[in-house]
Amino acid sequence: MPSLFDPLTLRGLTLRNRVAMSPMCTYSCEQRDGRASDWHLHHLAARAAGGVGLVLSEATAVTANGRISPQDLGLWDDGQVDGMRRVAAAVRAQGAAFGVQLAHAGRKAGTYRPWAERRGAATVADGGWPDDVVGPTAERFSEGTATPRALDEAGLTTVTRSFAAAAARADAAGVDVVEIHAAHGYLLHAFLSPLSNDRRDGYGGDEAGRSRLLLEVVDAVRSVWPASKPLLVRVSASDWREGGWDGDATVRLARTLAARGVDLVDCSSGGAVAGVTIPVHANYQVGFAERVRREAPIASGAVGQIGDPRQAEAIVAEGRADLVLLGKALLRDSAWAVHAAQALGTTPPWPVQYRWAVG
Repeated sequence: MPSLFDPLTLRGLTLRNRVAMSPMCTYSCEQRDGRASDWHLHHLAARAAGGVGLVLSEATAVTANGRISPQDLGLWDDGQVDGMRRVAAAVRAQGAAFGVQLAHAGRKAGTYRPWAERRGAATVADGGWPDDVVGPTAERFSEGTATPRALDEAGLTTVTRSFAAAAARADAAGVDVVEIHAAHGYLLHAFLSPLSNDRRDGYGGDEAGRSRLLLEVVDAVRSVWPASKPLLVRVSASDWREGGWDGDATVRLARTLAARGVDLVDCSSGGAVAGVTIPVHANYQVGFAERVRREAPIASGAVGQIGDPRQAEAIVAEGRADLVLLGKALLRDSAWAVHAAQALGTTPPWPVQYRWAVG
């Protein structure tokens, strides 16, 4: 079996190791224009300099009303390409691949960022769009969030085309990887989960109907995304509630995604509905990635409460996942990958500019 610091090849891209920076929102587009700024460049490039193999951007909205907050990144407009191009170049210059997570927040859109004094739906005066939030139905996510408008056929077509257009912009920006965000209760996951989708048309009902929008988005993105570049999908592999999306459904979906040109399933969980208690502990989501890797013809990524180098190494060495995605560990230590390589007795991926500091 490979180790954490062995290369991973997906289509025409070879990652230098199997450590990835998980998408984490920083809500830092202060001009509310979705454009990547110096903050995003320095934040993301620092993790590349710190040795990871793949840096994934935070959730990057494909429509203006698909942002989680008014300060989210976006690729819904050609004017956002140049900023993303700068980030991609900075990350790649440090030896990592750069990926963009394309997202639509659905009924969880337009909220205040976490450190704001207020909570819930942002007002128009504060940059929000409470009358232009959409979802699979008109049911809001929780008290205080906006009541969405159920997407009609025209709206669904717009969503699909917007994902494809954003992927084309990502390619123009020099991005190596696109990940489609279908997790955490955002739009595509809200369609997948029976807890949030009780539509009676072709986009609801059984599992095939609830999966339809995601598969149409995958097909649209793959049609414009170069064949040499990998396509990832992040899923919530469990809703952690009886009657919700679960591991069995995830394996079935992974098989379908593999047949449609997806290269890796990034296995997270939760977020479909409010008030769910998730049993968080070390490796609590790794079993989902392991099932996908072993039961579907596709690579998988593991995420969640992974921070110890030996823990991450075991996930790869035991064949439980092909890629380990780190979140909080990389916020605490931008050079986690370098320090992990040292701890595991392998050559650390120091930038050449820093190697004189290595004993």
